[in-house]
Amino acid sequence: MTIRAVVKGIGHYLPERIMENAEFEASLDTSDEWIKARSGIERRHIAAEGQTTSDLATRAAQAALADAGLEAGDIDAVILATSTADLTFPAAATIVQANLGMTRGFAFDVQAVCAGFVFALANANGMILSGQAKRVMVIGAETFSRLMDWTDRSTCVLFGDGAGALILEAETGTGTTADRGVLSSDLNSDGRHRDLLYVDGGVSTHTTGHLRMQGREVFRHAVEKLAQTAHNALDKIGLSGEDVTWIVPHQANLRIITATAQRMQVPLERVVITVQDHGNTSAASIPLALSVGKARGQIKQGDLIVTEAIGGGLSWGAVVLRW
Repeated sequence: MTIRAVVKGIGHYLPERIMENAEFEASLDTSDEWIKARSGIERRHIAAEGQTTSDLATRAAQAALADAGLEAGDIDAVILATSTADLTFPAAATIVQANLGMTRGFAFDVQAVCAGFVFALANANGMILSGQAKRVMVIGAETFSRLMDWTDRSTCVLFGDGAGALILEAETGTGTTADRGVLSSDLNSDGRHRDLLYVDGGVSTHTTGHLRMQGREVFRHAVEKLAQTAHNALDKIGLSGEDVTWIVPHQANLRIITATAQRMQVPLERVVITVQDHGNTSAASIPLALSVGKARGQIKQGDLIVTEAIGGGLSWGAVVLRW
């Protein structure tokens, strides 16, 4: 008997305010054409004043519960991937737990920047396989707009806010790759590259700081490392790019998504792409794309999916799952 962590529900939430590329033209030396050509991004959602990361996460969690036909009391754990928690502590996941009306179980945050959801998903899978939990809510939620230097055209045009949530439940499988659920994962980090993508502030420096990025270097590392981590995760279970139904990548940049798919020898028609409408929502981007992909009718039960992401740290990884 093999235990698998199977997807039971998914949902997402996006703030009401939509910021089109053209809005930047009034304050920056940029244009809609320039932004689209370099990133593929056309618009992004921006959290309202007073709207927190836990607010977005709660709305996505409620959507996932509705999709799964479950109630908050059915969930054993909440893992929230975010770099923009409401408070220094407690964990934003505990705020979501309270918002949902959960009075049992446990909740905690995972911080691996844009790779956070992949890290959280791997952790949730481990908890289910070990028997620590039967049902785990895995959320990615961010308010990255709060970290932007709105005078830096190389970064502020790229990011947006949003949240996605996914529910995993323990089920018995056959032990083969035909099983539904998480099949493998591959996690990595290398702190030597931390200066390529970081926020120049934090609790110890008594500042919030702004996001800083060396775009060309991040691009180079991303294409190489994303394809490699996806291959590593597939190799662990004896599969290859030919077996993949959908790549659901971190939605950072259309050029990175395209180059990674080419390296994996997977046609772009088998890649779920949402970056044009959401921008880079960091840890929220993969669950957002999964939820939108399902809503579009792209992702169906039985599909083999590879998710992969890279973020500050540098941290990167991939998860292979059968929907």
